[in-house]
Amino acid sequence: MNLHERVKYMKILLINGSPNENGCTYTALREAEKALNDQGAKTELLQIGRGPVRGCIACGGCRKAGRCVFDDDMANEIADRIAGADGVIIGTPVYFAGANGALCALLDRVFYFSGRRFAGKPGAAVVSCRRGGASSAFDRINKYFTISQMPIVSSVYWNSVHGFTPEDVKKDREGLQVMRYLAYNMVWLIRGVSGTSPAVTENKREFTSFADGK
Repeated sequence: MNLHERVKYMKILLINGSPNENGCTYTALREAEKALNDQGAKTELLQIGRGPVRGCIACGGCRKAGRCVFDDDMANEIADRIAGADGVIIGTPVYFAGANGALCALLDRVFYFSGRRFAGKPGAAVVSCRRGGASSAFDRINKYFTISQMPIVSSVYWNSVHGFTPEDVKKDREGLQVMRYLAYNMVWLIRGVSGTSPAVTENKREFTSFADGK
């Protein structure tokens, strides 16, 4: 498959982790989505909405089922959508200098029971804030990628936009440019890793231990 065909069949999932369907986070994701589409990539924008979300209760049921035992919210759907995409961009608003709690409750479960399915898929975080807290929220989302062998896609600045309303965000020219460069780099990276496997060298995971090596 040549590079043009790789882009033609490339699918990027964008997840709006805000309860507001057309708010500031959506506006930032749409800027990235337009740049992805301009390069020929197919996209899907998934809204988590305002429905109730469960937190992980550490029941271990997903180890047997391969899916979360709670199937009354979007966790299993999100896992399948990420697994079926070539890359993912997750957007969140900033609440008290952190990511949206509902989004984190979903992602905690998704990446716990399905994170290994995402190895090798490029991921990126996008953050929307009025003024401060963007860096800590950005860091929170990136941790899901780094524990799952997912390459993180960068831009020309940290992936955030600023504004209290979507109209404010549309005036944040630097932030919107960051979204576009993020899209360009996402396509570039997927072109490079298409058809390859992540560098997995050990089959058995090791957990924190203070053994003497015996």
